[in-house]
Amino acid sequence: MPNNFNQQIIDEFRANRGKVGGPFEGGRLLLLTTTGAKTGRPHTTPLGYLPDEDRLLVIASAGGSPKHPDWYHNVLANPRVTVEDGILTYEADAIVLEGEERDRLFARAAEMDPGWAAYEERSGRTLPVVALVQVNPGPPPGRRMGDALKDIHDAFRRELALIRREAAASGPRLAAQLRVNCLTMCSGLHAHHTHEDNGLFRGMEQQFPELAPAIQRMRAEHEVVARLLDELKALLSAADVAPADLVAGVDRLTKELEAHLAYEEEQLVALLNG
Repeated sequence: MPNNFNQQIIDEFRANRGKVGGPFEGGRLLLLTTTGAKTGRPHTTPLGYLPDEDRLLVIASAGGSPKHPDWYHNVLANPRVTVEDGILTYEADAIVLEGEERDRLFARAAEMDPGWAAYEERSGRTLPVVALVQVNPGPPPGRRMGDALKDIHDAFRRELALIRREAAASGPRLAAQLRVNCLTMCSGLHAHHTHEDNGLFRGMEQQFPELAPAIQRMRAEHEVVARLLDELKALLSAADVAPADLVAGVDRLTKELEAHLAYEEEQLVALLNG
């Protein structure tokens, strides 16, 4: 992919919080910044990615080129990278997967998007699969807490929209990767709400006693969301779940969650920023 085309994608991605047009429109895209193996300078590349529990997966396809891409050589030399997903920016460690794990995860990716297998066949090489594992989780230094909370909420909003689109575009059966995408989102949302219940809300109650009724409401809404997440996970555990059923489950969750996130932001963002 020519560097000038890459730069256009990078600029559009950063200007529009991860939304781009052209061949990447509506897909899962991140910006990976590596340190040049030869130059020592930062090198940013737009890449498609796949969720995988508490990490992201990227594949060194280079569009089917017979040579590994520059970013892959860079992570071999220096595995500490920066990831931008359009909403959050963080440091990560790049881990090259090997053996059965690599083969299993590549097969899962190719099942959902046969383009990966086509790239591998065209390239004449085994395409490396690289896991990106976040380090130093939490808001970036200098980021106000209320703005960071809004960023996290926006990440969940976008993920739900992506999952719904993927489910709606599915064939007669759900690909294993789509199940993983959904379960990863469920796990992340549950962890976020648990952190709020046990940490953020307690601190806000102590600092702002007048917030008690609002926090009581938000805790109750967390319980509703938890029930919907359990229903979604139960649906995904069925071997013969229809994509339309998943779309309906995601729609129910999205409706409830959007109202909750909007109320939470209305109550907390300004106070946290202050």
